[in-house]
Amino acid sequence: MGDFEVIGVWKETVSGTKHDRAERSKVMALAQSHSIDAILVTEMTRWGRSTIDLIETLQDLHSWHVSLIAQTGLQFDLNTPQGRLIAHLMASLAEFERDLLRERVRSGVAAAKARGQKFGRQPGQRIKADKLGPKVLQMVGDGYSYRKIAEKLNLSKTTVNDIVKRHRQSEQKSELEK
Repeated sequence: MGDFEVIGVWKETVSGTKHDRAERSKVMALAQSHSIDAILVTEMTRWGRSTIDLIETLQDLHSWHVSLIAQTGLQFDLNTPQGRLIAHLMASLAEFERDLLRERVRSGVAAAKARGQKFGRQPGQRIKADKLGPKVLQMVGDGYSYRKIAEKLNLSKTTVNDIVKRHRQSEQKSELEK
C-alpha cells in the first residue's frame, strides 16, 4: 500500500451508532487541519454510524484531500473512479434505505390510525398548565411580566403565553356567543 508514517492510533470504545464519538472527532480534526493524508480503519462499518454518516464524512475527507482506507484493502479515495463509484453506490443505498424507512413509518401510522390510535397531544393533557392557569391569569392581571410569572411558577415563558392566549380566545368566543 505504500509507505505511511503512523502518527497515532485511536480506539473508539463507544458504540458505532452513538453521535458523540470523541476519538473519531479527534481524527476528523486532524484531517481538517491537513495534518494527515489518510486514515486507516479496521473496517468501514466501524468508521460510520450509518451509511449516510459514512458518505458525509467521506465527502468531508475528500474536500480536505484525506483518504479513508480499510485494512481489507478497500479504499475510499474519492479522487479515484473506484472510490467515487463506491461512494455513489453507497449514497444511493442510503437514500433507498431512508425512503424505505419513511414508507414503513407512513404505513405504520396509517395502520395505527385505522385501529383508532390518536396522535399528538390530546385535550386535557396540559395538567400543570391547566392547574396553574388561574394563578397565571391573576398574576398577569396584577401586572407581572410573563418571564417573572414563568420564573415564580416554574413554567416556561411559552406555557405562560399559551395559557393567556387560550384564555383570551375563550373570552372572545364567549363574547361572540352573546
